[in-house]
Amino acid sequence: MEDIEKKVDSLEEVAGFIRKYIVGMDDLIKLLLVAILTEGHILIEGPPGTGKTLTARLLALSIGGIFRRVQMTPDILPTDILGSYYYNLQKGEWILREGPIFSNILLVDEISRAPPRTQSALLEAMGEGRVSLEGRTFDLPKPFLVIATQINLGDLAGEGVYPLTPTLTDRFAYSYITKIVDKQHEMEILKRIDNIDDVLRSQASSPIISTKDLLVLQRRVRDIYVDDRIRKYIVDLIDALRRSEDLSIPPSTRASIWLLKGSRAIALLERLNYVVPDHVKEIAPYVLYHRIYFRDPMKEVDKAKFIKDLLTRVEVPKI
Repeated sequence: MEDIEKKVDSLEEVAGFIRKYIVGMDDLIKLLLVAILTEGHILIEGPPGTGKTLTARLLALSIGGIFRRVQMTPDILPTDILGSYYYNLQKGEWILREGPIFSNILLVDEISRAPPRTQSALLEAMGEGRVSLEGRTFDLPKPFLVIATQINLGDLAGEGVYPLTPTLTDRFAYSYITKIVDKQHEMEILKRIDNIDDVLRSQASSPIISTKDLLVLQRRVRDIYVDDRIRKYIVDLIDALRRSEDLSIPPSTRASIWLLKGSRAIALLERLNYVVPDHVKEIAPYVLYHRIYFRDPMKEVDKAKFIKDLLTRVEVPKI
C-alpha cells in the first residue's frame, strides 16, 4: 500500500509539473490524470490556441511516453493514422510502417475535419486497444490515451467538416470545454512564455512517473470499492436522463460505465479506497456533456446547467 501511495504522490508531481506551464485549467489537468488511470479518451471542444497541444505534450514528457500529433484534414486516410505495409527491396519482405496511433499520448487535432471512414478507424482502435492491418493484429502501447480536439460544434462551418455522429462521440469517455483565458491568466501566460517555448522544443525530459508505474495504478483503480448504493445512484442519474423529454437521444450504458470508472480514479487521487457520491458528482459533467442531445437545438448552451440541475434533483445516497 505504501508503494501505491508513492506512485499517487508521483501523479501529483505530474499535475504540478503541468501547472508550471498551463494557466487556469486545473480541472483539465485533473481530468487528464483520471483519463490515463481509467484508460478513457478525451474529446476537447473549444477555440484554437487554448493550450490543448501543450497540455498533451507536457503529459507525455512527465510520463516518459511517446507523444504524437496528427492534424486531421478532409483527405486523410485510415492508413495515415494506423500505418501500412511497404515492400523493402533490400530485405525482400513486407515491413510495417507504424502510424502515429502507436504512441502513449496521441493528440488528434480537429477530428471533425477527418472523413467518417478515418474517424471510425481511429475510434475502433481506441476502443479495442489494437490495430488490424492486412489480416494481422498489433497491440497498441500501454498506457494509451487519445486527446482529440474540435471546434465547438455551433461554430463549425465551411467545407471539409464531418461532425462526429452520436455513436462515435459516445466512444469518448470524457469531454472538456476550453475557453479563451481571462486577462489575468493571459498576463501570467506572457510571463511564462519563454519557459513554455523551451519545454515545447525539448526533445527529452526526465519522466516524473514511469509508464510501468502507471499500469500498476490502472490496476489499483479497479480495486477501489464501490458500494451498491453508489452503483444505484449512477444508474438513477442515467435513468433520469433517459426519461427526460428534453433529450432526443438517451445516453448509452457507456455513460454509466465511465461515471463508475471516473469516480474510482478520483477516489484514488484523494487517497481513498472507496467511492463516495461526491466523486460521482465531480466526474459527471465531463462524462455527460458530450452525450446530451436536446430536441430543441437552442438549448445547447444550457448543457452545463442541465447537468447541474440533474445532480440536484436525483436523490443522493447516504454512505
